[in-house]
Amino acid sequence: MTLFRHFRTSPLSRGGGHRHTAAMTRRIGLIAYPRFTTLDLSGPLDVFTIANAYVPGTYETIVLAASAEPVASEGGLRILPDMTLVKAPPLDTILVPGGYGLRRTDAGTPIVSFLKARKRTRRIASVCTGIYALGESGLLDGRRATTHWRFAADAARRFPTIALEPDAIYIQDGNMFTSAGITAGIDLALSFVEADLGGRVAMGVARELVVYLKRSGGQMQFSEPLQFQARATDRFADLAAWMVENLKKDLSVEVLADRAGLGARHFSRRFTQVFGATPAAYVEQLRLDEARKRLGQPNQTVDRVAASVGYASADSFRRAFERRFGVPPSQYRGRFAA
Repeated sequence: MTLFRHFRTSPLSRGGGHRHTAAMTRRIGLIAYPRFTTLDLSGPLDVFTIANAYVPGTYETIVLAASAEPVASEGGLRILPDMTLVKAPPLDTILVPGGYGLRRTDAGTPIVSFLKARKRTRRIASVCTGIYALGESGLLDGRRATTHWRFAADAARRFPTIALEPDAIYIQDGNMFTSAGITAGIDLALSFVEADLGGRVAMGVARELVVYLKRSGGQMQFSEPLQFQARATDRFADLAAWMVENLKKDLSVEVLADRAGLGARHFSRRFTQVFGATPAAYVEQLRLDEARKRLGQPNQTVDRVAASVGYASADSFRRAFERRFGVPPSQYRGRFAA
């Protein structure tokens, strides 16, 4: 295991320099605990570090933990906290990463107490299953929230007073912010940078990280194909990835069955038994979710998007899109186009 000593974010020199200056320094507290998910903490930390390079002095990041001892993540990375929770100074933003330790042990007890005592903090946020600490604190009661799609059902069962929206990438409700799984913590942190420093700085940080500033669509675009692959075995093992990459092609039952090496009737029966949806319904779902993403991109027409995801008729695409999402594709594009 590696010991990582966190150095609080400070101004960084970058080639070419930047003319932005920080009006104030915002202190961000990131909470570590035994068996946290590394990227849930390090992803947002890097966002604030790079933002500080664009606007020096904007952020001061502090890693907090229940004790001063090194804390090991699920992946084995040990991090040395800057200070304990009880010694934490006033904070602008508190961020709780997800991880096995928060879901299955009592590691969350001191964190819950800390959150209750700091409930008036300007921003309190969770990444992935960091929502478990926020849920236990009661700060999300009656509020909208999200978490990793795989844990959404369990979180809804454990915290019935939370209005859980499992498809969202991140959600704000008052001063409470929750995000989906792992890399969604980067999306959430970028939204903080955009709110604090504006879209141009946030876009610059996103480019440094080689990520989208704002991802179109929700978790479904990631969870459904990945869930398919996770459950697929033998003949279905590579089918999901191939379908996603070939939405414009003929994805009839006959074509899919031939690719899986099965007869059409046998393939349809097995597919429906294993995945709870017919091949046709699943293909339509993939095409419409991809179409939703493409409609959010500039210089895209409804007809062009329809053809690009495999619809022979723009009219049939419009009907299918409105049936699934409740709005015509032209209206959706008007709302969400970049």
